[in-house]
Amino acid sequence: MSTTTCTRTLVALDVDGTLVDSERRIPSGTVDALDLVRAAGHEIVPATGRSLAGLLPIATRLGLTRGWAVCSNGALTVHLDPAAPSGYDVVDARMFDPAPVLRRALDLTGNVRVAVEEIGWGWRTAGRFRADELNGQQKTMLLADLMAEPATRVALAAPGIRRYVDALHVTGVTVVPQGADWLDLTAPGVNKAAALEEIRTHLDIPAGHTVAVGDGVNDLDMLAWAGRGVAMGQAPSIVRSAADQTTGTIEERGVLSVLASLVPAVDGALSPLAAQIATAGRTAPGPVVLRVWHGPGPDLTRCEAWSLRDGRWVRHAPIPSGVGTTMRAIEAAALEAGLPYPRGDESRRRAQWRSVTGDGPAGFELPLSDL
Repeated sequence: MSTTTCTRTLVALDVDGTLVDSERRIPSGTVDALDLVRAAGHEIVPATGRSLAGLLPIATRLGLTRGWAVCSNGALTVHLDPAAPSGYDVVDARMFDPAPVLRRALDLTGNVRVAVEEIGWGWRTAGRFRADELNGQQKTMLLADLMAEPATRVALAAPGIRRYVDALHVTGVTVVPQGADWLDLTAPGVNKAAALEEIRTHLDIPAGHTVAVGDGVNDLDMLAWAGRGVAMGQAPSIVRSAADQTTGTIEERGVLSVLASLVPAVDGALSPLAAQIATAGRTAPGPVVLRVWHGPGPDLTRCEAWSLRDGRWVRHAPIPSGVGTTMRAIEAAALEAGLPYPRGDESRRRAQWRSVTGDGPAGFELPLSDL
């Protein structure tokens, strides 16, 4: 099998209009494409205007339950981790005092509804909001109480409130319109790009090895930040003009062609597990082993490709479809992918597995390359 080493890339993906349509459906093929990109060693980072409470169920459906995520237009950075008590750890929450901008909004329009984000839970509100207007739960409070504490994000809803963007911006906050009747407010300097840049620096990924895909006005900074900014086909002209290229619409599954461009082509007849193993084998910079770990039963709780680099073994990529399967399924998928190990008949293949130890539970590794 040929080798095509891929440069590790940070792939920032908007959620609504990019990975999920207006009916909250995930276009077919999206999850498999995301799994292949991860198996190639790239870092996928959801970057959304959604609150954390709104992102978590979508991230689970997308299979993105480990790794970095940016929420609330950049106000909140989290690290997703199924082992964490709530499934995530808050890395950075950029807070601001909402009182000055809320007083200014009341001066401009008395008929304004206010929602203040509560991280991981939902919203505290003054005024009635429909369930489909806000992600998560809601608790009605006095406006004075909403002004009393710092917030990551505030939503303002009122007829025609978009015309007050400049008047509210002079209070020092970041104002992002989400339609004629809705504004999102965050701390000064907050946007998706600023949060993504901190993640990129932490991961030590070169600035030029960044890709971003989005469709909204809140994606403008992100598309300009990325080495390759891609607008969805249904994005407004101001967004498309800010991007390096435009892909298909959400109905046309436009993000899939972008994801496919980040991985080597694999046989479309392969099972998802075999395709991911083949992708990891082709993109790793050196010899490859698969490392697996068991939970309480026979099913695997982790499956990763590790590569020999500069004389030491380093984690190359996760194999998402390996989680929940068995060592025998890994063996079969490796053979299906055309990799050189395991070899021999089934009774002898088990001898190819080696025990590994390290931080956490003991596991096993299967060489996939001649060492």
